Amino acid sequence: MACLAIAGCSEPESSPEDELRKWVARGEAAAEDRDRGELLDMISSDYADGRGNDRDQIGNLLRVYFFRHKVIALMVTIDDIIVTGETAAMIKLTVAMAGTGSGTLGIKADAYRFEFEVQKPADEWLLIGARWASVGRALH
Repeated sequence: MACLAIAGCSEPESSPEDELRKWVARGEAAAEDRDRGELLDMISSDYADGRGNDRDQIGNLLRVYFFRHKVIALMVTIDDIIVTGETAAMIKLTVAMAGTGSGTLGIKADAYRFEFEVQKPADEWLLIGARWASVGRALH
């Protein structure tokens, strides 16, 4: 009887889509906190994209972006999540980005579309590939 009571009190398992929404929120918070290490923890060591970047090169892009922008604000919209099985997914996002830096006005804002390819080889989702472009341009 106690086992049934304990089982009834446990949290229900989250769906892959719920997990991926939390994964996106984690990345958004890490980017706004300029936490490069947290973002790199979300990227597979096997990451590769069509621009020729690997995980280390993405880390360098983040380093440059964080150096140029002392304060970062994001507005993330999840456009679509396509889950394949329980361990692979495509996440389509639109992200409005604003950052303060050393420009003329000190503020720079852009909007990008992203397609993230993620896998869950063990107990957490990892980014294995990505495509992105400014809103209105073709992804690559």
